[in-house]
Amino acid sequence: MIFEQFYLGCLSQASYLIASDGIAAVIDPQRDVDLYLAAAKERGLTITHVIETHLHADFVSGHHELARRTGAQIYLGVGSGATFPHHAVEDGDEIAFGQCRLRFRATPGHTLESVCIVVTDLDHGPEPWAVLTGDTLFIGDVGRPDLSEGHTPQELAGLLYDSLRGKLLQLPDETLVYPAHGAGSMCGRNISSDRNSTIGRERQSNYALKPMPRDRFIDLLTADLPARPEYFQRDVDLNRRGAIALTDLPPLLLLPAREAARLQQAGATILDTRASMAFCSGHIPNSICIGLSGQFASWAGVILGLDRDLILLAEDQKEAEESRQRLARVGIERVVGFIDGGFASWVEAGLPLAQTTQISADELAHDPTLAIVDVRTPVEWSAGHLTRATSAPLTELRETLLNLDPKQTLAVYCKGGYRSVIACSLLAASGFESVLNVLGGFDSWTASHLPVAIDEPHLV
Repeated sequence: MIFEQFYLGCLSQASYLIASDGIAAVIDPQRDVDLYLAAAKERGLTITHVIETHLHADFVSGHHELARRTGAQIYLGVGSGATFPHHAVEDGDEIAFGQCRLRFRATPGHTLESVCIVVTDLDHGPEPWAVLTGDTLFIGDVGRPDLSEGHTPQELAGLLYDSLRGKLLQLPDETLVYPAHGAGSMCGRNISSDRNSTIGRERQSNYALKPMPRDRFIDLLTADLPARPEYFQRDVDLNRRGAIALTDLPPLLLLPAREAARLQQAGATILDTRASMAFCSGHIPNSICIGLSGQFASWAGVILGLDRDLILLAEDQKEAEESRQRLARVGIERVVGFIDGGFASWVEAGLPLAQTTQISADELAHDPTLAIVDVRTPVEWSAGHLTRATSAPLTELRETLLNLDPKQTLAVYCKGGYRSVIACSLLAASGFESVLNVLGGFDSWTASHLPVAIDEPHLV
């Protein structure tokens, strides 16, 4: 049996190819599907099955295009409401090819139609070899229970409790666990960076699998849920219909700097994909910086949503094209074009410029007049934060802007500096007059052995 994991770091998303005797199944494919077609061609495989563990909320799936290009059957859990041709699988259904057996277990909780796939490789014996858990079970965490429009988080959490204990924990301890996401995904709260685990290891170490009553689990899972990004439901709806092929998107236009400036004045947003240091040194006023080096697309979905025209500022055309593809992976398709010649052409055109001042941890520690904003997650905050800081998680910053004083100088930090520069650009574009980025973030603060507080977050 052939088993391959494809990990997309910018979305913390894992997809899989499983094959035997020349037949292959692809599970939870990303939107750009050429990598699966290339892998199948290299190994002489025919993709006949495309399986979704659920309707994904944080990215646009390539199931529709992959099925169109291969003739494969799409499989989804019963009750998905998908409007394209597919096979609705129920608990106990099985797909068999060669020495591979894929048995479905209905595991509602993250979503109602969620399924997990128990993989048996008969070359190694009749016992389960692995389980693909989708967003039901992560390494060190479980899926968030607040993605249903018709069910409360408490109702979904109760279903998830039953699914985890009644289905997944019934598997042998040595069964390998392969989830659909890793660290950084917004589908969980504190997912490990490990790419796989075992049922036995998760039974021992995963907080959500510890012995506890059902009502305690529900309380634990629904307390202090992070804000659900607005684009999540849009992506679910898009995946329910099936997205168009990336090749069907309009061409990316090459825009002279002055034309980009005119379009910005008309309402378009300039998205600066350069590194944080380059942005802080000089940037286009009111542009939003989301560096391509990090979880670019996820943060673009959270900060920008799907309903605004975007103009890309990138180092070169290759990075602009890469940015456009990554944005499409989360359903952002309204990309007008990119600035011809990049930031240098904007400067050469004599157009307005702005800078973001940076401050070191030591400088911040010795300036008691500054207001401090922590844009990390509540989990990060609870593990330690600056004493005078206010917690304003980046996922919720657009909503909490009204509670911050636009005339006060704000020093903004995250863990290492990536998210804080996003926040600084958003604050500046929203009219905040003086925003400072803390160089190196919380990591720099602790490396300088400066004092840290540990308590419940004070949210703005």
